[in-house]
Amino acid sequence: MGVTSLERELKRGSAELLILALLEEEERHGYQIAQLITERSDGAITFHVTSLYPALYRLEGKGLIEGRWVEKASQRRRRYYRLTPGGRGVLARQRLVWGTFVNALDRIAGLQTSLWRRRD
Repeated sequence: MGVTSLERELKRGSAELLILALLEEEERHGYQIAQLITERSDGAITFHVTSLYPALYRLEGKGLIEGRWVEKASQRRRRYYRLTPGGRGVLARQRLVWGTFVNALDRIAGLQTSLWRRRD
């Protein structure tokens, strides 16, 4: 598996966690979610509409988020999503799983040490 394939798989696997975490903060529309992922990751993670909206629809289908259409003057209609109680539970479990995974990677591959060396 090449780096591009690995990056794609990691992004796909983390999409649910990222979306749920952003919706935990407040209700947001899809474009706003994509922008925040890009901004907060310093451009390391980006989602295009073609991959983000199917993820939002899947999460909504699972009952983890709820969407509602909002119309504002001089703006087009947007679908805003919010986290459901079930989504909060899934987010808590995913944080635990991802935290364990990242810590294990660090113990094996020295990720934190590598990151600090690269900044110097």
